[in-house]
Amino acid sequence: MVENASDCVEVRVTTSSREEAERICSAVVGRRLAADCQIIAPIESVYWWEGEIQRSQELLLLMKTTVKRFEDLARRVRELHSYQVPQIVAVPLTVGNTDYLDWIRRETSPASGE
Repeated sequence: MVENASDCVEVRVTTSSREEAERICSAVVGRRLAADCQIIAPIESVYWWEGEIQRSQELLLLMKTTVKRFEDLARRVRELHSYQVPQIVAVPLTVGNTDYLDWIRRETSPASGE
């Protein structure tokens, strides 16, 4: 079955190293701020920074959480992240497998053991 997933989001974060990616993933999943965190690597990023076009190899983190937990998750990522301005964006999930969405909600519930 599928259902509306308006209370669930995928949070995307980029990091500069595997060590930083693993540290962030362990922290947010460990605190139940995200139900899971996937590390995708490597990616090539091209962006403006300090008036110049930059290129860098990065890792992309995909985290699933709820809208209610997003601010706490973003705060924790900022605490652990080495970038001055880290990418922390939430993309809404519009529909999804009911069992999976329920799992996200259950695993990110503060009552789950934070």
